[in-house]
Amino acid sequence: MIDSQLYERFGLTAPVIGFAQKELEELRPRFDAIDENAEAAQLRVIDAMQQARVDAACFASTNGYGYDDVGRDKLEKVYAHLFGTDDALVRPQITCGTHALSLALHAVLRPGDELISPVGQPYETLKSVIGIKEARNSLAEYGVSYKQIELKDDFSFDYDAIRESITEKTRMMTIQRSKGYQVRPSFSARQIGELIAFIKDIDPSIICMVDNCYGEFVEDVEPSHLGADLTVGSLIKNPGGGLAPLGGYIAGRGDLIEQCAYMLTSPGLGKEVGASLSVLPAFYQGLFLAPTVTASALKGAIFAASVYEDLGFDVLPGKYDERHDIIQAVTLGSAERVIAFCRGIQAGAPVDAYVTPEPWDMPGYDCQVIMAAGAFVSGSSIELSADAPIREPYAVYFQGGLTWPHAKLGIMKSLQQLVDERLVEVHE
Repeated sequence: MIDSQLYERFGLTAPVIGFAQKELEELRPRFDAIDENAEAAQLRVIDAMQQARVDAACFASTNGYGYDDVGRDKLEKVYAHLFGTDDALVRPQITCGTHALSLALHAVLRPGDELISPVGQPYETLKSVIGIKEARNSLAEYGVSYKQIELKDDFSFDYDAIRESITEKTRMMTIQRSKGYQVRPSFSARQIGELIAFIKDIDPSIICMVDNCYGEFVEDVEPSHLGADLTVGSLIKNPGGGLAPLGGYIAGRGDLIEQCAYMLTSPGLGKEVGASLSVLPAFYQGLFLAPTVTASALKGAIFAASVYEDLGFDVLPGKYDERHDIIQAVTLGSAERVIAFCRGIQAGAPVDAYVTPEPWDMPGYDCQVIMAAGAFVSGSSIELSADAPIREPYAVYFQGGLTWPHAKLGIMKSLQQLVDERLVEVHE
């Protein structure tokens, strides 16, 4: 065991250190299984890079139009191979996960089409894209209609309602893998595959898009292996491995990727343009590291679940539940606890540890949000971070940790902050 004096330098007290150590003793078998999955994912990444014949020329910087960007083109072959798709679009010009989703939606949907979410409401920032919240250039402004099918009380898909909702106007289904700011389980790739098979059996022409954010490398397959026409994510989450400084990806059917490329750049230009500047080494190396970085984040999520479940709080997933993404929800029951938790996470960061997070009116959200993230890449949620809307049921969402020791420290600091503010009691 690490000398407790090292933890005491971070303001951790003996009761918190002792409590954390007891929690870890029963988690070793879970951690071993995560490491096995990470090893398999690492081999798949290496295989994809070898199949694309990645070489030193792939790391060269390009500028201007970006014609004949060998590294960019091979990286997209790597992603296509890894995700089992015809093609992929992997670009620094995609600014975030919401942008990647918006890009795919606007590229595929046309006036008169209908978009359906069969998994309930989407993540907050996508509401403006769709037009659920009034916004300029939303899908609603372009004449795309929308409806959503709520999950059943047990959070399973309402297959009967989905079947009844499909009409000749239905063009696309958007399926969010992670829970977002909802207190519901995240979906496994296989659950999503079963849903897609059901939809395709009704109408094979319906395009199924999966928001894969936070789910990459958590399981042994991705939704794209199980029928998703488009799989979408952010490079400052799992697949960037903490090194990608920006960017996003879309992997899927060749004709749909072509449409996305035309929307990103210009009709007639598509994938041919878009210089990579100097980011390609980080994109490649980040993807190479992504399986083990994701494994570290998963260990942190399970540790958080164990700590807070045993303190009597509702957690989702539970410490023994299967994992389908890196997000850990902890329902703390009060704004004070949520704020203290986030302040503890911030205090455990290598960057901006002295900063005190405060709730604020963040663009794209309908209530104040508090965010804790002392990251090397701004907004990178594969790094140790936590965020929460300041509203009932006062659940905080913890994710990330480039290394398991850092994730562990962050959770211990969150608990210490709650103890220091007399919001939680811990006994050795």
